[in-house]
Amino acid sequence: MQDTLQDRSTQSSAARFDAAQLRKTVLDMAFAGNTVHIGCAFSLIEILAVLYRQHLRYPGNDPKAAQRDYLVLSKGHGVMAQYACMYELGWLQRQDIERYFADGSDLKGLSDSRIPGLEVTSGSLGHGFSVGVGMALGARMRKTDQKTYIVVGDGEINEGPIWEGALFAAHHQLDNLVVIVDENGFQAMGRTEDVLHLGDIAAKFEAFGFEAVKVDGHDEAALDAAITALWASTTGKPKAIVAKTTKGRGVDFMEHDNIWHYTRLNDKTYAEAVAALGIEKKNLQGEDL
Repeated sequence: MQDTLQDRSTQSSAARFDAAQLRKTVLDMAFAGNTVHIGCAFSLIEILAVLYRQHLRYPGNDPKAAQRDYLVLSKGHGVMAQYACMYELGWLQRQDIERYFADGSDLKGLSDSRIPGLEVTSGSLGHGFSVGVGMALGARMRKTDQKTYIVVGDGEINEGPIWEGALFAAHHQLDNLVVIVDENGFQAMGRTEDVLHLGDIAAKFEAFGFEAVKVDGHDEAALDAAITALWASTTGKPKAIVAKTTKGRGVDFMEHDNIWHYTRLNDKTYAEAVAALGIEKKNLQGEDL
């Protein structure tokens, strides 16, 4: 399948899906919608940027193209990060960002498959993983070269369906599937090691029959190299990338502070967060902050 992913702007390839700009869009949505899940969206930014910029294939820049690759955001509460990428692609418009979470808006706080570009309704943790495994099996049965990417949170892999799906994927040798674990070390109610210690996540996936690697989840070059190397592998195994990330990455007062799982922005913290990104200090109306 030809790589035909296009963005709506005239930016150079290197500037597409700029991490700071994506985080600014997340802040705009969270502020406009007076809603939460900022920290868990920020940990995902570089992972999604690399996938959309360098790997996902959407013929004609069409989120519903029949031969597209699949991206399943199983940790659906991080969906603002995906919305930010979809805005860069022109799949969402500025008014969608400004009306995020408003009454009547199509954009909700969890992934919703009624939005073109979101493959699975997720947020019930573990659910998206199992559906994604089924999508990979379907592509295999249709004998297409479509690839399936599933992004899960480390707290999410407490859920039993993750490991049932992993067994199934390995049994069917779904080497058209890559699972990326956003290992930010937290879940809603605390540190993952305190809630349910996970041990070596890459070793667990290997034990379940995956080919697994670890990578810095904010190092875009390392992420790209890991994905490229796994696709070049001929082991016939499904693949897993354990991406070590920081919850709240990009805004110093949000990093490693789990209150930003559920805390809303006010005028002051919105302005401070935008300033921390080091980009334009403007509000949604384009006025200086």
